[in-house]
Amino acid sequence: MKKLLLAVFGASLLFGAMSVNASPEQDRKEVLELYKNKFPNLKFDDYVNGALSFSEDALHQYKSIMEFPPYDSQLDQGKKMWETPFKNGKKYADCGNVGKNMAGHFPYFDEKLGKVVTYEMAINSCRKANGEDEYAYNDMNTMGLLTAYSRSLSDGMKMSVKVEGAKALAAYEKGKQFFYQRRGQLNFSCASCHMSMVGATLRTELLSPALGHAVHWPEFRGGDNVTTLQTRYGQCNRQVRAVPFKQGSEEYNNLEYFHSYISNGLPMQTPVFRK
Repeated sequence: MKKLLLAVFGASLLFGAMSVNASPEQDRKEVLELYKNKFPNLKFDDYVNGALSFSEDALHQYKSIMEFPPYDSQLDQGKKMWETPFKNGKKYADCGNVGKNMAGHFPYFDEKLGKVVTYEMAINSCRKANGEDEYAYNDMNTMGLLTAYSRSLSDGMKMSVKVEGAKALAAYEKGKQFFYQRRGQLNFSCASCHMSMVGATLRTELLSPALGHAVHWPEFRGGDNVTTLQTRYGQCNRQVRAVPFKQGSEEYNNLEYFHSYISNGLPMQTPVFRK
């Protein structure tokens, strides 16, 4: 735990030792312990609610809004895309690795490809295999809406990301390094906000815990503005005045790999609404 706390506060030398000695499962347990000590009244499954977990009133308001989700019409568009056959007559569900009870296994490390594969990459692989053009990862009207619906088919599934083998571990470690590395003119890391300052208010925004982040994306922000996890990575990088990487880049894919692994065991809940 001492290693994790010091890494969060920017002890880069110790972080280097941590990346060598700590296994992914040890990392996950240390993250759980950190939050348990910081928020003893929260239960594990509460973290699917993000920053809403810290406010009973905000959570109550959210649940009231979700009785009639403001993004229903957008989600229907994603459903239509999901159910519309390709030109060859097949559908996304025929690809087998996307759709119902599959999203919780992503990202995963593909030994043949030698890299991390995200859910969006699997969607594009499915399209390409069926003679369709791939979607741009930053196109929220196609990839965003499609993944918002298709990932919802895994609601309730427990996040179950695996890190197996030396190459997978190397990718995971790169993602972890990205998470803790400070960047931009403001010199912030992902951990600065979502580990060390989690629960505090920054620019009127309540900082959410990293634990549980990966289980509820895409989000609909402001009602109908769909936002994927890697879109949010880019927004966060800009907020700290750092140049963002492209969605689908190795850097963001590895970050998502680490980011998702630490939420293993939490139930999927996609999509969600945030103001």
